[in-house]
Amino acid sequence: MTALTHAHGTNPTARGPVRRAERALAPDLARGSMLLLIALANAAVAVFGNQPGAEASPHGWERPFNLLMFVFVHARAYPMFAVMFGYGLVQLARRQDASGAGSGAARSVLVRRNAWLVVFGLVHAALLNFGDFLGAYGIVGIVFTLVLLRRGEKVQRMVLWLWAAMTVYPLALGAVALHRALNGGPGSAPAPAVGVDSLTAPDYLTSIGDRLTEWPVHTLTVLPFIIIVWLGAWAARRGVLEDPARHRKLLVRTAVAGLGIAFAGGVPLGLVSAGFLHADQAAVDAFTLLYEVSGQFGGPGYVALFGLLALRLSRGRRSSRERPVVGALAALGQRSLSGYLFQSLVWVVVLSPYALDLGGRTGSPTLAAAVTAVLAWLATVLGAASLQRRSLPGPAEKVLRRLTYGPRKG
Repeated sequence: MTALTHAHGTNPTARGPVRRAERALAPDLARGSMLLLIALANAAVAVFGNQPGAEASPHGWERPFNLLMFVFVHARAYPMFAVMFGYGLVQLARRQDASGAGSGAARSVLVRRNAWLVVFGLVHAALLNFGDFLGAYGIVGIVFTLVLLRRGEKVQRMVLWLWAAMTVYPLALGAVALHRALNGGPGSAPAPAVGVDSLTAPDYLTSIGDRLTEWPVHTLTVLPFIIIVWLGAWAARRGVLEDPARHRKLLVRTAVAGLGIAFAGGVPLGLVSAGFLHADQAAVDAFTLLYEVSGQFGGPGYVALFGLLALRLSRGRRSSRERPVVGALAALGQRSLSGYLFQSLVWVVVLSPYALDLGGRTGSPTLAAAVTAVLAWLATVLGAASLQRRSLPGPAEKVLRRLTYGPRKG
């Protein structure tokens, strides 16, 4: 099936959320695993009080750590969730269509769910994290549902042309950055770091006020990821992750091209941040633009990589979800909203200067951020596995489903 079914059944009632048997492994495995990279990125931002979050004067092991973060994590991990968000929009609409509820019911469910995501985002931002993405997801989800979801194949294929054209941009930026690096004068311009007031606030109430002014600006800056969401929706219409064997060539090409551009684009600024490369301000500005533009290609690249991993696991003797580690990661993927919100709570309690301030009280803020991120992520993996054994949803998922479908559909 290459397009959404325009069902016009007589039953106007929307069906409930996805059932366990309907879930493909790749999306859940991707979400659960990539929450580790989200944790590493956000913990670093919380510790250093700026974006993208990196030690300004790294020493010893902190230098290669900075490099790895810019190459693999910063601005490269979150686009994967945008791809999966678009994928999920189409899956949800398709389930409604298949139930005979009708296209109107699907649209109603999607708009209602995404409107509640905006509310979740506002509360999340006010209480915990200025860098919330839920509100932006909700806004993009509403726009996509009303403008693009039901468009025909010709319109849907436009996103492929957009991505093909966008590929030229980071390649051109890379050439510019290389030219400036080779021909620029001596200098030691630092990697950019944009301070965030809420992360350095003297108390929690002040941080709330700061976040309420920071969140709208942050949300506006990430709304253009609707193009990444659209790409995920295109992939969902073709069932790329439900049938990775059929789409193996596409997944391989996407993983190689997407991750190749994303990783290579992060290297120059990563070398500057790590202190391995010294350049003048013009060169660093070029490195920064390359880093920002190339990061979006990490989204489809990482998704494709997990699609291939799921294909490899499916060929084993045991069911993929019967493998303890795989099953636990997939369980977290099913409860990624709860895992994401839990992480933000940890950053406030453990890393905020007005709370435990682990980064400020230890000799290495980088180490504090890394250890806290890994432990927080492991806690969510174990918690999700425990809920999975009892067939329980995550608490945030339970609330969102109740608000979206009502008490009898939750």
